Amino acid sequence: MDNTTFPNRPARAANEERMAEIILPHQTNGYGTMFGGDVMALMDKAAAIAALRFCRLPVVTASTERIDFRTPIGQGEIVEAFSRVIYVGRSSMVVRVHLFAEHPLIGDRRLCTTGYFSMVAINREGGPAPVVPQLLLLDEDARAEHAIGAEIHAAIAARRNSRTTGRS
Repeated sequence: MDNTTFPNRPARAANEERMAEIILPHQTNGYGTMFGGDVMALMDKAAAIAALRFCRLPVVTASTERIDFRTPIGQGEIVEAFSRVIYVGRSSMVVRVHLFAEHPLIGDRRLCTTGYFSMVAINREGGPAPVVPQLLLLDEDARAEHAIGAEIHAAIAARRNSRTTGRS
């Protein structure tokens, strides 16, 4: 989206948000690795923080998209989520989340999971709040991620459109 489409919306760059925690025994399965649902919950929380800080409005998760589990996360490891709004619609935002694991005593880090979340700003009645700021793309990395976000946003719109028309 650009300012010619919504000329009264302010524009801002999206910051990379970070959050970390240590993985405890109750978050792991019989193999000593983090439950996938706990991984997704952590990523969802990171996405919500990025969206909330970007638009300064209440947000909810509309969908999760393209979550890739690359390597397991072990008990006792530190996980750190890096989240950023990469695409903005009228009231929705696509947020990219990278999850890294770190051995706490050695410091080795690895990318474990990447996912994309569609977040929607809501109003007091719980409906979409179409006052999300424009997204400034300050560098080539931001433009590349924006292209991914636009692709994801289009796929979500197509999927929702096929549901309302009864086609799959």
